[in-house]
Amino acid sequence: MAIGYLTMQARTAHEALPLSGVQVSVLDDEQNRIYELTTDANGETRRVPLETMDRRFSQNPNFTGTPYVTYNVLAQAEGFDSVVVSDIPIFDGESAYLPLVLVPMQGRQDRMQTEIEVGAPAVAMEGAREPEGGPTGEESGQVLRQVVIPNPITVHLGAPNTAASNVQVPFIDYVKNVASSEIYPTWPQASLRANIYAIITFALNRVYTEWYRAKGYNFDITNSTAYDQFFIYGRPIYDSISRITDQIFNEYVRRQGQQAPYFTSFCNGTTATCSGLSQWGTVTLANQGYTPIRILRYYYPDDVEIVQTNIMTNMLDSYPGTPLRVGSTGLDVQTIQNYLKRIRQNYPAIPAITDPSGTFGDSTRAAVAKFQSIFGLSPDGIVGKATWYKLSSLYTAVTRLAELNSEGTNLGIGTVPPAAVLRTGSRGQDVITLQYLLDVISEYYPDIPAVTQDGIFGEGTKQAVIAFQRRMGLVDDGVVGPATWNALYRTYQGIEQNVPTPDPGPDTGGGSFAYTVRAGDTLWLLANRFGTTVDAIKRLNGLTDDNLQVGQVLRIPSNQSDSSFAYTVRAGDTLWLLANRFGTSVDAIKRLNGLTDDNLQIGQVLRIPSEQSASSFAYTVRAGDTLWLLANRFGTTVESIKRLNGLSGDNLQTGQVLQIPA
Repeated sequence: MAIGYLTMQARTAHEALPLSGVQVSVLDDEQNRIYELTTDANGETRRVPLETMDRRFSQNPNFTGTPYVTYNVLAQAEGFDSVVVSDIPIFDGESAYLPLVLVPMQGRQDRMQTEIEVGAPAVAMEGAREPEGGPTGEESGQVLRQVVIPNPITVHLGAPNTAASNVQVPFIDYVKNVASSEIYPTWPQASLRANIYAIITFALNRVYTEWYRAKGYNFDITNSTAYDQFFIYGRPIYDSISRITDQIFNEYVRRQGQQAPYFTSFCNGTTATCSGLSQWGTVTLANQGYTPIRILRYYYPDDVEIVQTNIMTNMLDSYPGTPLRVGSTGLDVQTIQNYLKRIRQNYPAIPAITDPSGTFGDSTRAAVAKFQSIFGLSPDGIVGKATWYKLSSLYTAVTRLAELNSEGTNLGIGTVPPAAVLRTGSRGQDVITLQYLLDVISEYYPDIPAVTQDGIFGEGTKQAVIAFQRRMGLVDDGVVGPATWNALYRTYQGIEQNVPTPDPGPDTGGGSFAYTVRAGDTLWLLANRFGTTVDAIKRLNGLTDDNLQVGQVLRIPSNQSDSSFAYTVRAGDTLWLLANRFGTSVDAIKRLNGLTDDNLQIGQVLRIPSEQSASSFAYTVRAGDTLWLLANRFGTTVESIKRLNGLSGDNLQTGQVLQIPA
């Protein structure tokens, strides 16, 4: 019998945290255990061989049987809900990577189980496929000004008008998932490429025309084959599909002279026919020697062409345009070195980089190759566009997680939920607490969107509350009452209790922090601003001269007595909001960061004075607060709070601002 391969990868928080020690069972269709595995420090199991059908069956459109063998996977870990993935197709000679997205158990609750059924790819399904749309999508009445890659893309897990969940996934992962769900990975390369081009372009057409957004929906595309293309959250990805997608994920099909992605509809071409591409037909054409563009022109107009878009939303830095490799130098190299050093704190198997900052040497190549191996990229040690965007995406995830942990410390989330009932239009500290809880939970629950922590209960906060209520089986009215507050606190406490804290390793701690060089900066000015020396900055960054470039990222030695933390500015942030959120002052933030005005930019990294850098911090009293509760929450005494605030009695008022001893 033929052999295919399967590897499991257990991670959480958008892959920011690998989960080691997860017990993984691989079972056959009769529930017999074939393998018992344990994930390593990267959250990964060893690759295991599994018997399956000969690949020729999955390349023959006339074969009426099932051209693969299916298996099941059970994953269990202390402090996390179990995951069961059933009916996983294994193909001859193909390696599959199964992402195991584990959700932390809720506080004071028994373990639950997430069930995912994979089943047959769409090419094996019967039924018509005629999704609505046109070559340029004018029917929607609304188009974007340019073709952009949505990162993440929001997928509705059902027909458009159903109350199904939405999930947000990186665009590259979305394409890999759809291709693995639509077709067989054993098909010829030209066939796979043509199909993946059609999948990419179909999705970009939906985004470009705002097909669903213009109709009032809060998602970009559905996973219904009657309307769009097949997507199964949590399914395995096949290596042959993954490799091609990494190369072409930013390329799409359009007609010459037009900007819009062409409406690349498709069907299997056997049990269902349509006016677009035939999936099985691409196999026949590929076997006849057709190239991917010839296959596309066979089914779509003769003047279609393949072009690129390099605009990707929510990326910290754009891909420089040419691969980085041994011998490369400059700011782009320094950027990926900084990304790798930070990611290494969560993934310690990545080797340390000892090359000078901005110089791509052997240790940088080794770190890149290991990163690529961990995340299913070709481990060639070269930073191409797929590796660049994966590094940027993961760096964002790990720093965001650390940032949320710092915010939680400063907000002082206790064990008793606020008593206030919140709804659209509510404002204040309780809304900030709600938004913070939703932001933390969204890191671990893919169907709950993140929100802006601005203290205003707007439409985005309402949609996040509704998604949370649906996930928890509550009345999904978007109003935060006692039941929703209790569920939020149980979920948050489960995350605090069960999610492991990554070892910061040798690159973190009070030793240094990141700083982005601005116009007018010199080493002497930076040394004086941050209480260090020119030599210390040069030594830490491997600098051989005093020249700096605007945008250059430096590590600044930190004063051990100066307690502060890094914060990345998001949409809606102001210095006043940050000062109130973190119990400091506008002047303190400006002084620490050398700011001369109040202007902030999205993506800007600030140092925020933490509560330990002052003798006290500000706290706004909420409903239900008492001096005794506050003293216990913040590790101080009632008398200390009263003395610091000049209180003669124990009465507090909602909205009252207290100074809390640090």
